[in-house]
Amino acid sequence: EVQLVESGGGSVQAGGSLRLSCAVSGSAVGWMCLGWFRQPPGKEREEVATITTEDYTTYADSVKGRFTISKDNAKNTLYLQMDSLKPEDTATYYCATPCDSWHTWGQGTQVTISS
Repeated sequence: EVQLVESGGGSVQAGGSLRLSCAVSGSAVGWMCLGWFRQPPGKEREEVATITTEDYTTYADSVKGRFTISKDNAKNTLYLQMDSLKPEDTATYYCATPCDSWHTWGQGTQVTISS
């Protein structure tokens, strides 16, 4: 059974950076298609970034050029590097898998950006 555990959230000022981690157990990230999602307060959950087994990446337009998704096969961990953060990036962030069904989710980590 695949399990996902996010960490790395916190509160930072606009313009700052955070790196989210998603520790994966039950499978190897190198063989997995994974994604990051977020749910802002009072809004629907939205896809932020995905990374395939071939390390092909996609990004939401709102985060392109600011966020970077990556995997570390040795640590079996998914990352989301978030730079130039904006108040509108405030949300609970989740990692999920697999890309064709998104049926396994982590518990989420809160990110709060102040202006």
